[in-house]
Amino acid sequence: MKSKHISNPSHSELFLSIQKEVNEKLNFCRYRFKNRIVLKGIIYFILTLIAYISLYVINHPFMLVVAYIAFGLISLLFAFNFAHDFSHNTIFSDKKLNHTCFVLLYTMVGAHAEAWKERHVSSHHHAPNVEGYDTDLEITNLIRVVPGSRIKWFHKFQHWYAPILYTTYSLFWVFIKDFKIFFSKTITGKTKTMRYKISFWCQKIFYISYLLVVPLIFVNQEWYWIFTGFIMMHLVQSLFLLFTFFMTHHIEGVMYPETDDFGFIKTSWLMNQIESSNDFYPFSNVANFIFGGFNNHIAHHLFPHIHHIYYPELNKILYKILKSNDIIPNQTSYLGGVVAHLLHLKTLGAKK
Repeated sequence: MKSKHISNPSHSELFLSIQKEVNEKLNFCRYRFKNRIVLKGIIYFILTLIAYISLYVINHPFMLVVAYIAFGLISLLFAFNFAHDFSHNTIFSDKKLNHTCFVLLYTMVGAHAEAWKERHVSSHHHAPNVEGYDTDLEITNLIRVVPGSRIKWFHKFQHWYAPILYTTYSLFWVFIKDFKIFFSKTITGKTKTMRYKISFWCQKIFYISYLLVVPLIFVNQEWYWIFTGFIMMHLVQSLFLLFTFFMTHHIEGVMYPETDDFGFIKTSWLMNQIESSNDFYPFSNVANFIFGGFNNHIAHHLFPHIHHIYYPELNKILYKILKSNDIIPNQTSYLGGVVAHLLHLKTLGAKK
């Protein structure tokens, strides 16, 4: 199947004008960028280190569980803010250095770095929300997010059970999904190399070692409290992760482009990126600091080569141009995004 969006000259011209405005008006100050990246990296590194060390110095079992949860959330935000940009080579000029740092951060949260990067960059970014192209749509049949997908009787309850199901996702990702991808013959049509396979086992062994084996040896608590902390970390981390991910593409009002019999996507690339994505707090530097640009998803899909630090400023340019062309970007608050996602599930659970 050939992967291609339909051609729309007016949309192509619009994107060229957006690029021109961004290049002319956005303040790409390398000195400011470097200082902000270094400061942000120091802050997230220190917070992550403190959270991890606390596992070994806390004496109360309940507080150990809290420390695990805190580490899970902080390390996830660390990955939000750096791993994603490393995968798009927006921090260092050296691609190998970007990739190495990306792998280190993804290993910290337990996910296989190479598998995610290949599927994300080659599949999701090209055609978000398009079945047959976007591998992010390959989720459990228990949840129906795509309008054209098969509906089952239990989907009418999915807006009720989805949050409970979401708590299990990171455990599923780390211990099942990655292994299923590893033991499949190819990934996005490519044969896995020996380097890919060695990297997979090294990352998994390190993750299990530093969050389970080492604490079991050195933490002065019963083994079941350590396992409880590890499981609770994943449950809380996963709920936050999935609601954040899902509200960027799967809420009421977003586009799910269809393909024709020849595999051509029935919309332009530009409108696919804009109408299939959702922003939350797109002009907020605080939200951008916390979510690492995930809250500026339209800008990221249009300019994945630009670091997320620039997105609030970039959005002022982007939104003005889009609105002047009668294009209204999808936008919610965080809580509004959670509600809009659950309403999306409710709607799709009722439709046949």
